[in-house]
Amino acid sequence: MVGDDGEEAAMGKIVMMMSVSVDGFFADPDGGLDWHLIDEELHYHFNALLAPMGAFFDGRVTYQLMADYWPTADQDPGSAGPMAEFAGIWRDMPKYVFSRTLDQAGWNTTVLREVVPDEIRKIAEQVGGDVALGGAALGAAFLEQDLVDEIRLYVHPVVLGRGRPLFQPADHRHDLRLKRTRTFGSGVVLLHYERRDG
Repeated sequence: MVGDDGEEAAMGKIVMMMSVSVDGFFADPDGGLDWHLIDEELHYHFNALLAPMGAFFDGRVTYQLMADYWPTADQDPGSAGPMAEFAGIWRDMPKYVFSRTLDQAGWNTTVLREVVPDEIRKIAEQVGGDVALGGAALGAAFLEQDLVDEIRLYVHPVVLGRGRPLFQPADHRHDLRLKRTRTFGSGVVLLHYERRDG
């Protein structure tokens, strides 16, 4: 697989992708995301990155937010270009949602109850591509189990002051190597890290 930066990439990596404010919050105090600056350029970047993925790993909240909109977004006359394109990507992609409350989920989705490292790595090796990891709480659980191979932080040019922090206090340190950066026209900056031991 070739990444959006043109580099040949090994498959089966778990890639945590999150948008974050300059002061480290992934959402405002009420969970709002209206401060995200996702313009056409950034949306096409996301599509190019996510389309060749093998699967998505999401927490329940992230999955339900996506499932409330994306399955039929390309049927909305107001959705065109990268939004309509992403609807198809999301709908067709194998998805794994981690939840203790959901009994089932639609749209090509499998419900998993716990983050079991051997099971997670087996899925990542079998899906035929890298796996995109979404959700702050799920990301923390994966980091705790040393399951994250790369972190892509999209830093938005806003200081929220208060909100929900992306990274919670943890008992483990993770040494990273900066793989690349990219600045988008909106002022969003990508910080792409990989495990130093990877």
